[in-house]
Order: sequence, then structure tokens, then C-alpha cells
Amino acid sequence: MRIYPTILCGLLLLGSSLLPIRAITPASMTEAKRQIEGLLHDKAATVGVACAIDGELFTLNDELRYPLMSVFKLHVAVAALQRMEAEGTQLNEILQIDSTQMHRDTYSPLLDRYPSGNFRITYADLLRYALSLSDNNACDILIGCAGGIESVKACIDRAGITGYDLTETEASMHANITACYRNWGQPSSVVQLLEKIHDGALLNETHTRFLKETLIETSTGPNKIRAGLPPDIILGHKTGSSGKSADGLTIADNDAGAIYLPDGRLCYLAIFIKDSQEDDRTNAELIARITQIIYDFVIP
Repeated sequence: MRIYPTILCGLLLLGSSLLPIRAITPASMTEAKRQIEGLLHDKAATVGVACAIDGELFTLNDELRYPLMSVFKLHVAVAALQRMEAEGTQLNEILQIDSTQMHRDTYSPLLDRYPSGNFRITYADLLRYALSLSDNNACDILIGCAGGIESVKACIDRAGITGYDLTETEASMHANITACYRNWGQPSSVVQLLEKIHDGALLNETHTRFLKETLIETSTGPNKIRAGLPPDIILGHKTGSSGKSADGLTIADNDAGAIYLPDGRLCYLAIFIKDSQEDDRTNAELIARITQIIYDFVIP
């Protein structure tokens, strides 16, 4: 049985008075920073962190530009859903997809399911493929539904989000790997977006609920933020990774999401790695370990 976050948070709030509440202090933030920097000192990678809870923001190396990779599918989903609201399109309405919209040489569980490239799919399922499964074809179809990548950028700009840029689609990044650097964001920028999504500031109630539930259903990145949290903590998140270049460099390995705390509050966390010479396992372990440190020292 699914327990959706709106129901779950209501249940947790009933018992929140029984849970101890710690306050974020300068000392706890300093200790978290010390431990994270100690973790990173011998790693050949650049790592940025942003964590927001109770109006407090903790950051580390946040001033840099990090390739978003598939984390930008979160921005795309918001823009597509806003366009659907403007046009009165429902989540259960059906799109006709043809083979010209389906690139073959890319990560696409959708293409695995529909190898001919010609099929019908609801907007809801297309969004689930793009977010929960990080499907590249689904993402680019949604960019088209939103009016193009420029329209996606304009939508996020109108939301007041700063510290990012979007110029590329999945197809253009696949055609030129250096284009990945042009879709960039600071960790705090994605935290801003996550906060606005969960506060209901960007979408109507139905779409806000749908987006939160879809992020909770994400199956990618179980060894990243998810691995750094207690197993009973609910996480709604979006991952992104470039894979390895020919010379063994990982352009980016990212995870960002909302952590549903036992007392009903939300913590927003983004951990981005760029230009890493470490292997994939080490990158994921860094994200998991940083999450553990944040959970122990920053989350009250």
C-alpha cells in the first residue's frame, strides 16, 4: 500500500511532540564542514553541498558551477506541468509518439519498452519515465511539450530561481559532451527549486502532489543520498550522472532531493560532484557519506 507524503507527514506530525528537537548551531555547521572537508581532502573531485531546513541554509563550495546532468529533468518537469496547466491538459491525456522523437543511442527505458518508437503514452507516464527512471527521450519530448529549452529556462526564471543556466537538451549534450557544462547549477539553486515545488508555489495542488510522489518513486541512485539516510526515512529525489569520458573523467555525479523527517518537516539537500577522477563507486560513497554527516550535524 502506498502512503503518500501528504498523508505521511500528517501522521508524523501527530507524534512530533514525542521527538526531541535539536537546534542548528554555528558549532554544528562548523563540525559538519570540518568532517566533509576531511572526507574530501584526498579525493580528486570537486564537491558542492547545499542543505536547507527551518529557514537555515548550510553550503559548501556552493559558489561554483556544477553540470546538472539529469537533475535538470526536474526543471523540465516543472515547465511542462506549467504549460499543461495553461492549456488545460490533464495528466491522463494521451500523446502519440513517433519514431523520429526517439533517439536510439541514449539511455531510454521507454525505448526498451517500445522498440519501434511508435506508441501512445499518458503525460503522467511520460513524466514518470523522465523523473523516476531518468529517461532521456522522455525528457526531450517533455522539453518539446514545454515549448523548447528556452521556455523551460524562462519558466524557472519566472519562479525566481537564481544560480543556474539551461541551454541544452539531452540530445545536444549527447552530441557534444562538453555541452554538459552549459546546463549548470549551484547546489543552492536546486535547493531553491525543491523548496518552491514542495511549498506548492509553482504548480497547482494536483500537479504538486503528483510531482512529489513521482520523486519518491525514483529508482535511480540508491547508493547516493538514499544510502546515507536511515532506512525508514522517505526521500524524494532526482539524480544525474555523466558516466565516464574516454580519459576516465566523470563530468558530474549528482543527487538532490527532499528528505521527509520523522517529525513531519522537510529537509532539502543537493550534493553535486564535478570533474571527478574517482571511480563511480567512490563518487556515490562520497554523496552517501556527506548525507550521513549532514543528517548527524546539520539536520536538527
